[in-house]
Amino acid sequence: MSLFQNIVIILLLIAGAGFLSLTEIALAGARKVKLKILAESGDIRAQKVLDLQENSADFFAASQIGLNAVAILGGILGEGAFRPYIINLLSRFYQGPWTETIAFSLSFTAVTSLFILFADLMPKRLAMIAPEKISVSVINPIQVFIKICKPLAWFINAIANLLFRLFKVNTIRDDNITFADISAVMDAGAQAGVLQKQEHHFIENVFELEERNVPSSMTTRENVVFFTLKESEASIRQKLAEFPYSKFLVCNENIDDVIGYVDSKDILVRILNNQSLLQLNENTIRTVLTIPDTLTLSELLDRFRSTKEKFAVVINEYALVVGVITLSDIMITVMGDWVTPLEEDQQIIKRDSNSWLIDGSTPIEDIKHALEIDEMPDEENYETLAGFMMFKLRKIPRPADIVLHAGYKFEVVDVDHFKIDQLLVTRMLEVKKPPTEESE
Repeated sequence: MSLFQNIVIILLLIAGAGFLSLTEIALAGARKVKLKILAESGDIRAQKVLDLQENSADFFAASQIGLNAVAILGGILGEGAFRPYIINLLSRFYQGPWTETIAFSLSFTAVTSLFILFADLMPKRLAMIAPEKISVSVINPIQVFIKICKPLAWFINAIANLLFRLFKVNTIRDDNITFADISAVMDAGAQAGVLQKQEHHFIENVFELEERNVPSSMTTRENVVFFTLKESEASIRQKLAEFPYSKFLVCNENIDDVIGYVDSKDILVRILNNQSLLQLNENTIRTVLTIPDTLTLSELLDRFRSTKEKFAVVINEYALVVGVITLSDIMITVMGDWVTPLEEDQQIIKRDSNSWLIDGSTPIEDIKHALEIDEMPDEENYETLAGFMMFKLRKIPRPADIVLHAGYKFEVVDVDHFKIDQLLVTRMLEVKKPPTEESE
């Protein structure tokens, strides 16, 4: 064959190898989520790609057969086609025993470089740019190629499967998506500017609903405002004016003897109609939803949805009321910093760039967000910052008690009847020691 014919054949081999390399990376890198979206929109080729990914053994066997066959054939043809011409070129400058060796090395290097550049490197880089788009485009011709290579591919796969079983290698791909995977995608989207800061914040908080328990967002027992059956009208009016809540618990004599709850709208209607408030009865008292304190916020959302309620009493294992929670509390947990309460009600107050005044009842998840701490030690043992201090100190904390963790100093500032009201959290900065005479 002439030099021109050899060059044409080599170019065709390079194109074939490039197509197989492009297809291999595109089909392996195509994301199932995007392919499913394309398939649901009516693209049959996307569904073919998904089916091929589920049973990829035949494709990879056929691809390797094609790539290796083309590489070997290209090497043989290239070396034989270019070596005579390289020998003639070398003979003008050098004639000796190394002529054949030099010509073989140069022809081999030239052909190998062409295959590496145009049949391997460039196609694979192109496939990584848009794997879903390319995989959908090449799926039909590659299926024809797989059928052509089917007999040899079956034989090779049989040997590979035998070796995998012999060495007990699991070949089943795990496609389960974890929260860490979703979080990584969200972080990448935020860095790329696809997600805005508040959107990223909201999505992250929504996923945390599955991990956070009810006590982390509820109004604690000591802060619950309730009516008793014998509550005076003046007291009811005063509580309505002082605490602008939409719902109030109704108890028999103490908070642990819950009867139900009243909606402030019902009481206001009675006031507007000049009706007496001296006796709370079945016309105004509603049945209250009672939940255990072990529920997650996600489970509570399901409970609210199924019962059509928006208010619940939280009970512990001793049948004592530990707090109340509303649908608004969960929404505030999701919205986070974007819901700005009144200054005096803030649980975390930033004094400067390195110190915070924090309420002892602040949920530990909020502490981690505010201080940018990845994890707290033994988090399953407490829900709040006060619980963290008690767990670490192994006693009822007193003012000036300190705990050091993750580069922060947690100092108890105020304790009221064994309850940690406020803590001062400061970031510990490394203090550079002045150089000594010896170091000078």
